Amino acid sequence: MKKFLNTLFVTTQGAYLNKEGQSVVVSVEREVKLRVPVHTLGGIVCFGNVLCSPFLLGHCAENGVAVSMLTERGRFLARIHGPVSGNVRLRREQYRRADDLVTASGIAQTIVTAKVANARAVLQRAVRDHGEKEQAEFLVPAVTRLGRILSEVEQCTTLDQVRGSEGDAGREYFGVFDHLITAQKDAFFLRDRNRRPPLDNVNALLSFTYTLLAHDCVGALESVGLDPQVGFLHRDRSGRPSLALDLMEEFRPYFADRLVLSLINLKQVQRKGFKQSESGAVEMDDETRKTLLVAYQKRKQEEIRHPYLGEAMPVGLLFYAQALLLARHVRGDIDGYPPFIWK
Repeated sequence: MKKFLNTLFVTTQGAYLNKEGQSVVVSVEREVKLRVPVHTLGGIVCFGNVLCSPFLLGHCAENGVAVSMLTERGRFLARIHGPVSGNVRLRREQYRRADDLVTASGIAQTIVTAKVANARAVLQRAVRDHGEKEQAEFLVPAVTRLGRILSEVEQCTTLDQVRGSEGDAGREYFGVFDHLITAQKDAFFLRDRNRRPPLDNVNALLSFTYTLLAHDCVGALESVGLDPQVGFLHRDRSGRPSLALDLMEEFRPYFADRLVLSLINLKQVQRKGFKQSESGAVEMDDETRKTLLVAYQKRKQEEIRHPYLGEAMPVGLLFYAQALLLARHVRGDIDGYPPFIWK
C-alpha cells in the first residue's frame, strides 16, 4: 500500500510530461527535470499550464495511476483514470444505502461526529500546548460549545438535522480559528471561511490543502471499489466527488487545518508568497505552493496508531484504511462505520 503515498505534483508552468519506456519524464523547455518509474506512483496532479502526452495518459490508465488536472490556483478540473475496479455488488449496495435517507443519515451522523470531535480536539490541543490567557479566553468556551454540539449530533435522526449540527459546529470552530494563529498576525488571519475564490491568505492555504486532500480521498475510495461520486452526507451533484467529500470531513481538522497552522506559525510561508488579483481572489506564488506540497507529503509520512485498528501506519494511509472500513460496512461485514477520531 506504500505506493499510495507517492503522488507526483507538477506545478511548474509550461512543463510537459511524456512516457519513456516504463517511466514518466517531466521536461521544461525541452530540458528533462525528472524521471520517475510509473510503478512507483499512486497519482499525478498537474497544476495550471502543464501538458501530458496521450501515450503517457494511456500508460497511466493501464497501470492504475490517476492523473488529476487542476487550475494553477488549485481548483479541480478533471481526473483521468482507467477502468473502474472493484466489486459491482459493493457499488450497488452503496447506491442502495445512499438512496435510503435513513441509512444515509446514520452514516452521515458518524462522519460528522468524527469531524466535530476532531475539531474540538484541535482546540483542546491548542489550549494545552499554547494556553495563554488571551487564547484560552476564546478557545475554552468554544471547546465547551463543540462538546454540546457533539451530543446533539448523536441525537440526530434525519439528514437535515445532521447537516444543521455540522453547520453549527463549523461556525463555532472557524469563529475561533484566528486564535490558533500565533505568528505573522498582520498577514495571516481568518475573519470567516470563504472560497471560490479565497479572499485572504489563510483561506487560500485552506482551500488548496482541501483540494489535495480530496484528491487523495478519491484515490482511496476507488482503490477499494467504492464510487467517489455517490455520498451520504454530501448528496449527488454533477462533477462533485460527494463520497470523497464525506470521507475527508473527519480529516479536515486533524490533517489539513493543523498543516496550514504549522506552516503559518513556523513561518514556513510568508506574506510575500501571496498576491491578490483585481477580483479580490488571493493566490499563492509557485514557491509557496511548492512549500505547501512538500509539507503535505512530509506530513503523510508521519506515523500514527489507528484508533480502531490499533496498528501503527503512516498518516497518508489513514485515508485508505478508512475507505476500506467504509467498504466493509457497506458490504455488511461490520455493523457500523468506525470513523477516524484523533486522540
